[in-house]
Amino acid sequence: MKMIVAFVQPFMAEKVVAALHVVEGLSGATFTEVRGFGRGRGARASDVTEEELLGTVPKVRIEAMAPDGLVDRVVCAIRDSAHTGNRGDGKVYVIPLERALRITTREEGEGAV
Repeated sequence: MKMIVAFVQPFMAEKVVAALHVVEGLSGATFTEVRGFGRGRGARASDVTEEELLGTVPKVRIEAMAPDGLVDRVVCAIRDSAHTGNRGDGKVYVIPLERALRITTREEGEGAV
């Protein structure tokens, strides 16, 4: 099992949701609004309001757990649906998932994902 973590442009999140709904066998994903910076170092001070963190830009963090055989399809769905060709499109990380447990049924392993 793997955990897929991606960061995408907020305006592309709906396209990513639609693309992930098409991936047969994917049980779900979590989307969270976050702020951060990368090589571009984020927005300039004149581009942000006082409530925003200076030097950061908004992104959407996506988390999905998947069996090994599904990982490539999930990664491709995110990559293809979030791509604009512009700097700042985002990143996708694939991390080993050691254990999963469904609290309701106490099921463990891939079935819990």
